[in-house]
Amino acid sequence: MASTFRRKILLATTALSLLLSATAFAHDIPASVVVQTYLRPQGQTLHVLVRAPLAAMRDVEFPLRGDGLLDLAGADKTLQDAARLWLSRDLEILEQDTRLPAPRLVAARASLPSDRSFVAYDTALAHVTGPPLAPDVTLYWNQALLDVLFEYPIASDRSTFSIRPTLGRLGIRVVTTVRYQPPAGAERAFELTGDPGLVRLDPRWHQAAWRFVQLGFSHILDGTDHLLFLFCLVIPFRRFRALAVIVTAFTIAHSMTLIAAASGLVPGALWFPPLIETLIAASILYMALENIAGVNNVQRRWALAFGFGLVHGFGFSFALRETLQFAGSHLLTSLLAFNLGVELGQLFVLALLVPALTLWLRYVVAERMGTIILSALVAHTAWHWTADRWERLRQFDWPAPNLLVVALGVRWLIAAVLAAALVWLVTIAIRRKKEDPAVN
Repeated sequence: MASTFRRKILLATTALSLLLSATAFAHDIPASVVVQTYLRPQGQTLHVLVRAPLAAMRDVEFPLRGDGLLDLAGADKTLQDAARLWLSRDLEILEQDTRLPAPRLVAARASLPSDRSFVAYDTALAHVTGPPLAPDVTLYWNQALLDVLFEYPIASDRSTFSIRPTLGRLGIRVVTTVRYQPPAGAERAFELTGDPGLVRLDPRWHQAAWRFVQLGFSHILDGTDHLLFLFCLVIPFRRFRALAVIVTAFTIAHSMTLIAAASGLVPGALWFPPLIETLIAASILYMALENIAGVNNVQRRWALAFGFGLVHGFGFSFALRETLQFAGSHLLTSLLAFNLGVELGQLFVLALLVPALTLWLRYVVAERMGTIILSALVAHTAWHWTADRWERLRQFDWPAPNLLVVALGVRWLIAAVLAAALVWLVTIAIRRKKEDPAVN
């Protein structure tokens, strides 16, 4: 019995030791890491400045003076090794789609956490290439910053460049800021999370367009609320001609507000996104209730699709806020490409949805009963979304009336009136064409 008890104690102690060691190892991985980079091509050299926290570079034995203080006098070699091991290997840079060779390490130095030199390229360059910190400076190694200057040989500073940062291993969440300064043109800033893949710093129009077509296609497939709205549009109308008119009206409408939002013609207040999300949920609820009530007029449906499409366009714009940085100088092209991707995604969904609905309503359940059942399920979901989002919206303070708010409200009121007039004119034209068979 005594030996059994001792074995249990030994096993428990071993398990506890392993758990504590695993926890300590996990704590060694920083939760959040920010890496700052500058890229400036000059002549036949690409200068790359990098700043990263030293604590993110594990498995490197930095020389210490005691109590965790970095031994600045003997740290040069270790800092250079850390720069090569943790930074240069994970910064893949391409010129004209050809990967550049390994860079030359020009300088590597430790900096205080309070240093502000990386607010601009010139001050960062002067700091990195300037005199190092004095050996007697008090600097804990896990608070220090590693500042590095790399130089890449290039054919010309007029080439197009791309970057593929794979710095995700530095921490649990890694954000890399990239500031690209071409010899001609304004600085372009990027904020990249994790390992974002290949990022073109100066994309051609077709490269930007293709990226945003993919973004639009994937966004419509990932957007549950947009898919449910599309589902409500499709349930009563499964004929291609009717669906083409309805979906086209929806696409035109969300394209208009998406471009307006990207141009900065929307409120920047915190309450605006929750307001739009609430209205999107309410639009799904309304369309589901119309299906239950049996309102199946095509003209009414495409007009509603156009009106609600204006709201959904703002929802699309929120998804684009972080990705417009990849548009380069082709903002309008990228927005149109995104809308094209959304349209292709909608057509893909319709190609799957229409035959499935047709079969289900023909062979499984009567059409009217099936329409009510499906719409009721959607209405139930949309009702909860609307209630939850309304509760979040109520937590925001509405802006006090002033000239700016009034001017913005008048601007959007005029736009709404013009959109309603456009819908009314198109409806009248369609009605007259149906009433007069002689009109081709």
